[in-house]
Amino acid sequence: MIPAGPPGRDLLAGKVVVVTAAAGTGIGSAAARRCLAEGARVVLSDRHERRLAETAAAFAGEHGDAVHALPCDVTDEDQVQALVDGAVAHFGRLDVMVNNAGLGGTASVLEMTDADWARVLDVTLTGTMRCTRAALRRLVEQGGGGAVVNNASVLGWRAQPAQAHYAAAKAGVMALTRCAAMDVAQHGIRVNAVAPSIAAHPFLAKVTGEDLLESLAAREAFGRAADPWEVATVIAFLASDYASYLTGEVISVSSQHP
Repeated sequence: MIPAGPPGRDLLAGKVVVVTAAAGTGIGSAAARRCLAEGARVVLSDRHERRLAETAAAFAGEHGDAVHALPCDVTDEDQVQALVDGAVAHFGRLDVMVNNAGLGGTASVLEMTDADWARVLDVTLTGTMRCTRAALRRLVEQGGGGAVVNNASVLGWRAQPAQAHYAAAKAGVMALTRCAAMDVAQHGIRVNAVAPSIAAHPFLAKVTGEDLLESLAAREAFGRAADPWEVATVIAFLASDYASYLTGEVISVSSQHP
C-alpha cells in the first residue's frame, strides 16, 4: 500500500523553481506539485505544449499566480536560455532548477544505431547539461546561492539489458552533477541529483512492458514501485535550505539493494 503524501511545510517558501518535463503524470509534474505545496512559485516547462497548458491550468486552479508555464525543448540551447530568461522576467529571479527531462528506449547494443544512441544522450544528458549551465550562469549573476537538482537513475549504477544508451546518459548525469557542484561551490550554489529505481505512472506503463514493470517492482524491498510523489519529496528536500551542506551528491530513491 502506498502511503499518503505528507502536507507541505513551506520548505521552499519565497523561492522560484523551474521544473523541466513537468507536464503529464510523472516525476516532473509530481516535483512541481510538491514545490508548490512547499510554498514555491513554479515555472512548469515541457516540450508538449498542449499537455503543458493542461497541467498548468490544473495547478493554477489550486495555486493561482504561483504557477507559470513556458514551453521548452531541452535539445535546443536557445529555448533553454529563453526558459531561464522567461522565468526571471515573470517572477523576478531564479532559485532552483529541477532537471527532469529525459528520454528512454529499449535496444540491445547489437541493434542500437548511432541515431538511437544520440537521441537518448541529447535529451537525457546533454539536455540536462544545457539547463544546468543556463541556470548556474543565472544564479552566479544573481550573486550566488540557489540549487540545481537533477533526475538521474539507479541505472547509472546498475546493469539492465537493452538500456546501454539510457544507463550511459544517467551515469553521465551523475558525473555532471558531481563536477558542476565543484565548479560553483565557491558561489554557494548546490548541485545534487536523485536516482530513482522505478516510479509508476501511466506514461511509463505505455512505454514499458507490464511483465518488466512487475519484475522490477518485485525486486524492491517494499514489493512495489515508488509513487512519483515519493521521489518528488526528495527533490524538494534537495532544493531546500534543509540540504544546505549537501552538494555533488546523488541520492538513491529506491528500496532495492543488491
